[in-house]
Amino acid sequence: MSKRTTGISSLIRLLALGLLLVAIVAPAISQAKEIKLRYALLWPASHPITKLAQEWGKDVEAATAGRVTVTTFPGNTLAPPMQAYDAVVKGIADMAGNLLAYAPGRLPLSEVLQQPLGYQNGYQSSKLANAYYKKFQPKEFDDVKVMYLHGAAPGFIFTKKAVSSMKDVKGLRIKANAENADIVVNLGAAPVTMPVSDAYDSVQRGVIDGTLFPLEALQGYKIGEVVKTVIQDYGISYMTSMYVIMNKDKWNSLLPEDQKAIEKLNDEYNEKQAKLWVELDNKAKEFAIQKGVKFLEVSKEDQAVTVALMKPILDKYVVQMKAKGLPGDEALKFCLDFIKNNP
Repeated sequence: MSKRTTGISSLIRLLALGLLLVAIVAPAISQAKEIKLRYALLWPASHPITKLAQEWGKDVEAATAGRVTVTTFPGNTLAPPMQAYDAVVKGIADMAGNLLAYAPGRLPLSEVLQQPLGYQNGYQSSKLANAYYKKFQPKEFDDVKVMYLHGAAPGFIFTKKAVSSMKDVKGLRIKANAENADIVVNLGAAPVTMPVSDAYDSVQRGVIDGTLFPLEALQGYKIGEVVKTVIQDYGISYMTSMYVIMNKDKWNSLLPEDQKAIEKLNDEYNEKQAKLWVELDNKAKEFAIQKGVKFLEVSKEDQAVTVALMKPILDKYVVQMKAKGLPGDEALKFCLDFIKNNP
């Protein structure tokens, strides 16, 4: 056999070997780029927030050419609400959408979002939540990747009986949680803690006299069927703040171009989520009015009185943050200025 023939044979063998290696390695590389995200959600499958999360997942798959897919697990089926944040940190869930209040003590600076700051609507509160995060980049979120924050607002007191002013709340038993119980106390009422799911029956049976809830709960939890008055006092208006987070290792495993595509979608969906809260609140108000609920509009003068009653709560937050070495005063000022300048 000539040297030329031998050389050609060797070249053919090398090419064949190369093609074989490509055939073996290429699927592995392709497979390594396929990321499947398990997204744990607080809300049931029928809830509009769940549907929005599923829409986000479909857009992520399209924007990443199928390299990233998302499966949602509504209604706490992947992780209980109080364990959702930790489930993401530990990789039990790749993502979660839940309440900041369900990670008690873990996100101290961000508790500013839940204070009675005078929120006007859910669009404003959701935009503030993200502006706050971008401004302060709180280290308390360092163990996850934040997609975006949002929140239900305004939060008001709903009463089983008809009332004519906030003064009538004094002495009533009002459903609250650990994060906003001080609002109830400072109004002279008695806070009663219980799961949100128990509120309807508790009001109906007279176990409690009312609730401290965002407007959306009037329809979302059917509270509008068992209360008579919503006291629209923006002096106490608070936000139920919420997060959408991803496991940090999972985020870091994504291709840079896929991360960029998801970040772009996050900005779009923060806007959609903010608008959704307004839509849900408007529908909830219509639902309650149809059930005969009266919306008591509190005068600016009376709201000023309520604001003064809430000030010790804000002062307490600042003192607690200072003790932790956190800029609570700066965070509070930022939030109040944002609300004032973005009505």
